[in-house]
Amino acid sequence: MAWMLLVIAAVFEVGWVVGLKYAASYATWGLTIVAIIVSFSVLIWSGKVLPVGTAYAVFVGLGTVGTVIVDHIIFAEPFRFSVLFFISVLLIGVVGLKVSTPEQEEAKEGQ
Repeated sequence: MAWMLLVIAAVFEVGWVVGLKYAASYATWGLTIVAIIVSFSVLIWSGKVLPVGTAYAVFVGLGTVGTVIVDHIIFAEPFRFSVLFFISVLLIGVVGLKVSTPEQEEAKEGQ
C-alpha cells in the first residue's frame, strides 16, 4: 500500500512541477498548490512506513521520469537518446531501491 501511495505522490509531483511552469490563472495556480499539498502529504505518510531515503529517492525519480514523459508527449519537447538513456538508468535505480528494501520495513505497512 505504501508503495502504491508513493507512486500516487509522484504523479501529483509531476502535476505541480508542470503547474509551476505553465500556471497562468488563479485556477491553475490553485490546482498547482493542491498538487503540492497532496504530493508532500502522501510522501510524508509513505516515509512513516518505508525507509525515508528510499521513499524520497523513489518519489523524486518517478517524478523526474513522469515530468520528462509529460514534456515529450504534451509539450512536444524534442526527443534525445541521451535523455532516454539517463531516464532508463534512473528507473533501474528506482526499481533497485524497491527490490532492495528489507522485508521487515514492508511488514510495518500492515500495522
